[in-house]
Amino acid sequence: MNKFFKDYVYSSTMVSDFVHQYEAAIDARYFKEKEKDVRTKSTRAILKTPLKIEEETALIYTRKSFMIFQDELFDSLRYISRKLSKEGESKKYGVTPYGKDTPIYHVTLESGEDVATCTCHKWEFMGILCKHILCVFGKKGKLDRLPQHYVLERWTINAKSRPIADIPIPEGQVRVGLDELTMRKNKSMIQFYDIVELGSQSQEKHNHLTHALQKVHKELLALEDHVETQETHYSERGETCNDDQILRSQVVSNFSQTVQDPPRVPTKGRPKSLISKNPKETQTTKKRRCSICKNEGHNKNNCPSVREQCGSLRVLKSGSLRDCMP
Repeated sequence: MNKFFKDYVYSSTMVSDFVHQYEAAIDARYFKEKEKDVRTKSTRAILKTPLKIEEETALIYTRKSFMIFQDELFDSLRYISRKLSKEGESKKYGVTPYGKDTPIYHVTLESGEDVATCTCHKWEFMGILCKHILCVFGKKGKLDRLPQHYVLERWTINAKSRPIADIPIPEGQVRVGLDELTMRKNKSMIQFYDIVELGSQSQEKHNHLTHALQKVHKELLALEDHVETQETHYSERGETCNDDQILRSQVVSNFSQTVQDPPRVPTKGRPKSLISKNPKETQTTKKRRCSICKNEGHNKNNCPSVREQCGSLRVLKSGSLRDCMP
């Protein structure tokens, strides 16, 4: 997250500017995602092996997900698997690189030999098959296709094309900003779920949660009365006001009242007024004196006494004051 936001937000960014910079960062993220979607759908992937499973996954996965799977498939050709034991319908295999005898990873094939578990747990961690399971599948001759239960929809090209069912809205409720309304509902439901889980742990927590919900309920009802008052005020002035404008004005007012700039922290180190200086630094510098007249403010090159002497000599030689003018 630091690497992503450091191009938009700095330590000196004010709170009011952070909101705009955050929106710019999210827009840049969406734009980059659209660019990669276009690249996935308009170009063909470069294959490294003649296996059919690679050609099939290139048409299913997004380009980045396919490159991860392709590296695992290519590396699986450098490993050897051998059967170690059999317990009922499950079989255990040891997977080792070429040139080594001791198995590094163990792969277990369950019944039907389409469900495999590896000790590296890459599938459980990332949702993409590891090189060790692909090595065992290659020995069993199952690299013609990728089993359907090993294809996660989130890594596929059509992950965002699945239709989302609309959430029914009760009668009498204004249908404004369905996407925003759904997003707010989902976010609140996730927060309420965590709060209810904590509140149900003991009777004391449950009573505290009930009291807090009652307080919030009263505040929300009072907020509705405030919204109606604003609507009446706009109607008296002859202006139109929708829910988005009212919500935006409330957010701005609450933002300006509650969120302020952080307090200014003095810089690190000792203040300049308290720094102890060397006695040589505090000594006053001596002014330079003229070596001829011993006065301050000039030197012998522009000494006025020398100029007067030069002028008088010129007058004596020329006999005219005009000749000694500079």
